Amino acid sequence: MAKKHKKHKEEEEMSESWLLPYADILTLLLALFIVLFASSTVDQEKLEQMSQVFSQVFDGGVGLMENPSPLDVPITPNKTNSNEQSTAYIEDQQALSEIQDSVDEYIAVNALEKQFATQLTDEGLLVTIRDSILFDTGEAEVNPQYLQIAKDISDLLVFDPPRHVVITGHTDNVPISSSEFSSNWELSVMRSVNFLKILVENNTIDPLYFSSKGYGEFKPVAPNDSAEGRAKNRRVEVLIQPRVLEDGTLNDAPK
Repeated sequence: MAKKHKKHKEEEEMSESWLLPYADILTLLLALFIVLFASSTVDQEKLEQMSQVFSQVFDGGVGLMENPSPLDVPITPNKTNSNEQSTAYIEDQQALSEIQDSVDEYIAVNALEKQFATQLTDEGLLVTIRDSILFDTGEAEVNPQYLQIAKDISDLLVFDPPRHVVITGHTDNVPISSSEFSSNWELSVMRSVNFLKILVENNTIDPLYFSSKGYGEFKPVAPNDSAEGRAKNRRVEVLIQPRVLEDGTLNDAPK
């Protein structure tokens, strides 16, 4: 009889052993419910109440949720920099447009529509000057009778703060061979350099921001199979570059 009694007691103890893991599961479920509830609301009062309940479940101590919830501080994308960059670019494009208006006014007042043209491009404000208004055929020195026009243009290129300006020479595809120039390439380069020299004689222009180059006949804007097309290709271009690029960065070097 003693043996049977002992066996009955062991079975009774084993039958109650499931209560401990069951209680743990309930505790974990309660903790999970609290966390989910807290993360779904930004009500500070409710968060503090849940913090107290959470602390009681784990027998006191500092509540895990006593610190302010991260949700209390709204997370918003920082668009300040991008907005400032966009504004700077738009303002700089407006300034280039105003410069174009000034050049167009000069062209109209002096009846130079057939020799000058302006265009706003992705690279900046492009001022095109037909070579006939500056140079004699095959020559790289600016014709003395047009020196005043070159000086007037230099006044239009005074900016505060300064802008990068690139002077580029172009020719048609008619070969040139003289004692001074062996190719159209050399002729185009020297025309841009000589025109640039006149511009920087203006003491209010900073030469640091001016440069020149030549492409010869290799960048035509019209077919060279007609006199009209060749006349369009013989030109000097003045590129007034933007200070701010489209991505908001400063343009600190000539292209």
